[in-house]
Amino acid sequence: MSEEPVAVVGIGQTRHAAARRDVSLAGLVREAAARALEDAQLAWADVDAVVIGKAPDFFEGVMMPELYLADALGAVGKPMLRVHTAGSVGGSTALVAADLVAARVHRTVLTAAFEKQSESNAMWALSLPVPFQQPLLAGAGGFFAPHVRAYIRRTGAPPGIGALVAYKDRRNALRNPYAHLHEDGLTLERVRSSPMLWDPIRYSETCPSSDGACAMVLTDRAGAARAPHPPAWLHGGAMRSEPTLFAGKDFVSPRAGRDCAADVYRQAGVTDPRREIDVAELYVPFSWYEPMWLENLGFAAEGAGWKLVESGATALDGDLPVNPSGGVLSSNPIGASGMLRFAEAALQVRGQAGEHQIEGARRALGHAYGGGSQFFAMWLVGAEPPAT
Repeated sequence: MSEEPVAVVGIGQTRHAAARRDVSLAGLVREAAARALEDAQLAWADVDAVVIGKAPDFFEGVMMPELYLADALGAVGKPMLRVHTAGSVGGSTALVAADLVAARVHRTVLTAAFEKQSESNAMWALSLPVPFQQPLLAGAGGFFAPHVRAYIRRTGAPPGIGALVAYKDRRNALRNPYAHLHEDGLTLERVRSSPMLWDPIRYSETCPSSDGACAMVLTDRAGAARAPHPPAWLHGGAMRSEPTLFAGKDFVSPRAGRDCAADVYRQAGVTDPRREIDVAELYVPFSWYEPMWLENLGFAAEGAGWKLVESGATALDGDLPVNPSGGVLSSNPIGASGMLRFAEAALQVRGQAGEHQIEGARRALGHAYGGGSQFFAMWLVGAEPPAT
């Protein structure tokens, strides 16, 4: 029996900020979920199951938060699943929810992902003491900076590419009312002159620390027929992982990322992603990862990702807009950051992305990665139902 087509009929997210002290963790998650249900014009009782995800529990110090969040998400007496794949968890969570619908286990599933970084210190939580790692880095930026330097050496990319990406994404965020960072008056020179944190990553080329949540309602063909708005249809979705460290690992272009993208494209019938995908929401917490992922995902030839950035192709008015929402560089509630990429891709093909809508977007890619370039999750959504 063939899989059930999966439709995204409800999307909700919170306002992202450095600290959402106006709500508890439960209130934050419920805010996004309530907006997703409102978008779908459904009630809590219409949901058959709930799938949630977040980054490591030690970020907030609340162990197994799903146990007390069940009530806030209307999941009492219903199946509830928790997903964890580090920073990619928002994407993985959406894919688990989609699989439940595709396999006809449940007809309508609410999925949510979240983080309240103001109640944690993720940078130092990720800076383990000796003897568990070398005393050479602080936070994720310290881990990834050597891989960026390796990319620059490998490709001969000029030093200003990271600043171009950050400037683009922060300007895009001005069109997104939910984005954490709204830097009016930002100039390219200000990005270029911001303090160096982890060579070559500057302060303005780094993601913020955000509180926020994202939620979606996924349903089957019958549910989509009753939806108040045209849905986004899942054309392909996949997860891949690989160890953080192993002999021969390519930190610049991880094999798990390449294989994950290839699987998604195969499912969706995509043979030329550069021409067949209209917009991409990529997980770019440090600006140099845009050109790196453009190569890893097959949008550019090896060594040519930075040229795509430099040409302006990834700008809002380019032929392959990347992160029109402002991306992770503008909002980073870690557990939700991957789901935000998936949700923003769905908003684009539904034509509901507001001021950052890409005209004529019919197919969009959502991408997330986590750990030490260890976990990958991606989906491709379209305005039309998938071919049967």
